[in-house]
Amino acid sequence: MDFSLLMAVYAGDDAAFVEHAYRSATSGQTRPPAQCVIVQDGPVGVDLARWLEQVETEPGVKLVRLETNQGLAAALNAGLAEVTTEVVARIDADDYCLRERFERQLALIETGLDLVGGAIAEFATDPYTPGLVRNVATTQAAIERRARIESPFHHPSVVFRKAAVDAVGGYPELRQMEDYLLWVRMLINGARVANLPEVVVHYRVGAGAFARRGGRILARSEAALQKEFRRLGFITWAQYLRNRILRGALYRHLPARLRRPAYHLWKRLGKKSPTSEGPDD
Repeated sequence: MDFSLLMAVYAGDDAAFVEHAYRSATSGQTRPPAQCVIVQDGPVGVDLARWLEQVETEPGVKLVRLETNQGLAAALNAGLAEVTTEVVARIDADDYCLRERFERQLALIETGLDLVGGAIAEFATDPYTPGLVRNVATTQAAIERRARIESPFHHPSVVFRKAAVDAVGGYPELRQMEDYLLWVRMLINGARVANLPEVVVHYRVGAGAFARRGGRILARSEAALQKEFRRLGFITWAQYLRNRILRGALYRHLPARLRRPAYHLWKRLGKKSPTSEGPDD
């Protein structure tokens, strides 16, 4: 089964990080993609533009250029429109894919699943020496339970059937929550899902990563997300109130200096149970 790689880049991305991520997901894989779709989301710096021009000449690469920055959801939807395979694998522009990631995930997709993710491990500077592992629920039932309080998939780790994403309208426009809402819509629509328990991606956590998970803008996205979950009947009123308090009022409004230790504490406590729950990524 052939599959396509889907990646979006924008002005804030480092060209060296992008190239390293891309190579880890292509020539670095035991099962490489047949097609690579890269979306340039608005103008980028000189170094990244130069690299994009170079990689565009490689076989199987499709570069989609958006004139203005439109955000991740719009960029990924533009990329999906250019995908020519049945299956799509996502990567972020600054992470590192382990060598057998796609071989292991495609083996599950080929059994009939619609969406497969995996655990990820954080790193700050060296992708080969990661630290905290973010574990995942692995079975359909456990994933559906976890989805009622946090995103059950790490977005940079997923492989999915394009038809299953198209069936729910693609990525929704909801800042920094587009993937979570997409997964829930897919679950409601009957998608068959799983996560690999092992780490498949080393995930870069820069200095501003946890700062971006808070503030009024993200709190508004959080509120909109929970209202949509309630409208869809995916969560109860009790779960809605719990999520608004824990995920919204508390976690999103914590000072940035406290958000990272709070998140890590939650995840360490969560290791006690494969279905434990915590704040969204």
